[in-house]
Amino acid sequence: MTHLNLLGILLINSIVFSQSQLAEPYLPGYLKEFPNVRDLAMSPDGNEIMFTAQSVMGNLSAIISLKKENNVWGKLQIAPFSGKYFDLEPCFSKDGLRLYFVSTRPLFSHYNDPKDFDIWYTERQSLNSEWSEPKNMEYPINTKHGEFYPSLSKNGNLYFTRDNTTLKRKDDIYFSEYDNGGYSEPVALSDSINSEGYEYNAFIAPDESYLIFGCYNRTDGYGSGDLYISYKIGNQWTKAKNMGDTINSDKMDYCPFVDTKTNTLYFTSKRDNTNAQFDNPVNLEELLIELNRYDNGSSRLYKIDFSPDDPHEVLKKDD
Repeated sequence: MTHLNLLGILLINSIVFSQSQLAEPYLPGYLKEFPNVRDLAMSPDGNEIMFTAQSVMGNLSAIISLKKENNVWGKLQIAPFSGKYFDLEPCFSKDGLRLYFVSTRPLFSHYNDPKDFDIWYTERQSLNSEWSEPKNMEYPINTKHGEFYPSLSKNGNLYFTRDNTTLKRKDDIYFSEYDNGGYSEPVALSDSINSEGYEYNAFIAPDESYLIFGCYNRTDGYGSGDLYISYKIGNQWTKAKNMGDTINSDKMDYCPFVDTKTNTLYFTSKRDNTNAQFDNPVNLEELLIELNRYDNGSSRLYKIDFSPDDPHEVLKKDD
């Protein structure tokens, strides 16, 4: 491919998706310490992040905390409520005083056997206070099926993934309305979003104007899992659109999070740009550099500029 052709493709991608750059690694100096890193939650003030670190095979999973000290990222620490059980997928409330996450921990401390995946939460009195003991969200959010990837809108409405094995479908994205301090019976979102395949890892915009989520092996995908976006107009969701190859790769792309203050989309990718063909034999140093590159097929975090489209314009294009 010539440089002119490559430049043309990049320009087309930037016009179609209104991006000015390709996705770039997020905090590579910190995150390369872990075999696999997935999902990101950022506190409302931007001074604290949590993410999941996992083993190579994914059978060990803990939530890691990182805070800014004098506007500089400090030391990595295991979140105080994590480290014993299989924990993942943190999500801050809009005031930063509650953190939701997913865990297989038993319902009661005197039990040892793990439960199915449930959504839990922990609370603190202030941004500098300690986190409380985690509490299970219970019914109607948690069921005998697996519940995953909580995401909250500004008014407290909850979006999450449920794996209901009694249905002739795979994972679907559900919605539960927050009202008078409690949550309504969750309902699956419409077929504009859900299908008979896998839909998962949904991030809801604070004002619920759009939803970014993962889909597996759709016909318009780039390979494996891709990120899609749907816009809400009134009470209807537009037909989900693939977010394009400035974000999606031919490997697994998933776990979106948007910092709406900086218009930045963070997501997880297993993209692999390892060079496996050489004109001449490499030395050990060169081999290690290639093996340990950030985009070597391990699960890593990336970021890219993101500004949502006008949903009415999206609707016009669909018509």
